[in-house]
Amino acid sequence: MPVESEPALEAGDAPPAFSLPGTDGEAYSLESFADDEALLVVFTCNHCPYAVAKFDLLNDLAAEYESVSVVGINPNDAENYPDDSFERMQELVESGEIAYDAYLRDESQAVARAYGAVCTPDPFLFAATDDGFELVYQGRLDDALSPEDEPTRFHVREAIDAVLADDPVDLEWLPSQGCSVKWREA
Repeated sequence: MPVESEPALEAGDAPPAFSLPGTDGEAYSLESFADDEALLVVFTCNHCPYAVAKFDLLNDLAAEYESVSVVGINPNDAENYPDDSFERMQELVESGEIAYDAYLRDESQAVARAYGAVCTPDPFLFAATDDGFELVYQGRLDDALSPEDEPTRFHVREAIDAVLADDPVDLEWLPSQGCSVKWREA
């Protein structure tokens, strides 16, 4: 049963800070992307069919937009879901199946909680400001809600194009849909 995202951040909010390990062995924070015009943070994972169905779109966005970083963050409990392990993340990057600008591990799940992430994928688009970044869109990547559907509209591309044209992002924030984040038991 798919879960829909529920916005916890509002338009104009700054992204919660993070410092997370990437599959390339580097640590990443918001400052790592300070030179970008926009930052697309997507809470995702290795195994959810909804997330897997968006690998190609996210790879394409990372390749197409030089001034936008596409950052995947995997918060899932790898102990109970071994397909979401850091090692598996590294394998997917090394094989080229995932080619985001950065693929990060949120082992503590604190970053996912700070953003209010609910499902995989759960995307957040931030535009650069003089003070850092501000949220301009949270919602569907595209209109294909089921993993087997072919998209006809790419909401995230429309939002990115608006940011890069210095236009307001005039999109309804329709919820993303996917598998629930696999939270560790408290």
